Amino acid sequence: MLTTDTKTPPVVLRAATVSALAAGLVVAVAAVTAGGSAAAGAAVGGALAVGVLAFGAIAVDAVSRLMPAASLLFALVTYTFQVVLMALVFVALSRSGMLDHELDRGWLGGAIIAGVLVWTVVQIRLATTARIPAFESPAVARPEGGAR
Repeated sequence: MLTTDTKTPPVVLRAATVSALAAGLVVAVAAVTAGGSAAAGAAVGGALAVGVLAFGAIAVDAVSRLMPAASLLFALVTYTFQVVLMALVFVALSRSGMLDHELDRGWLGGAIIAGVLVWTVVQIRLATTARIPAFESPAVARPEGGAR
C-alpha cells in the first residue's frame, strides 16, 4: 500500500529547470565557439522552448484536473498550438531581420531542438517513475450496492 505523501515539485517545474540548465549549456557553448550572436540566438531559442512547453504543460494540467474527459483532446490541440507558435515566432524573427544580424539562426534552432528533447526526456522519465496507485484507498467510503 502506498502511504507516503510525497511533496515533490510539479513535473513542469522539474522539466523547466532541467531544460533551462541545458539551454544555459548550449548558450555557453555557443558563446565560446561562435561568439555573441550565436549565444544570443541560443538564449532566445532556449527561452522560447522552455516558455512554450511550460505554458502548454500548465494548461494541459489545469484542463485535466477540471475536465478529465477532455484532457486528451486538449493535449493534442495544445501540442499543435505549441508547434504553430514556435513556427510563428521563428517566422516573425526571420521577417524582422534579427536572424540575419543579431541572432544566429542555427544556434537558435539548435537550442529549440535541445530544449524540446531535454524537456521530453525529463517528462518521460518522471511519468514512468511516478508512484501512482492503481487502486482506491480503503479509507474511501463506498456505497453498498446490495449483498450477494
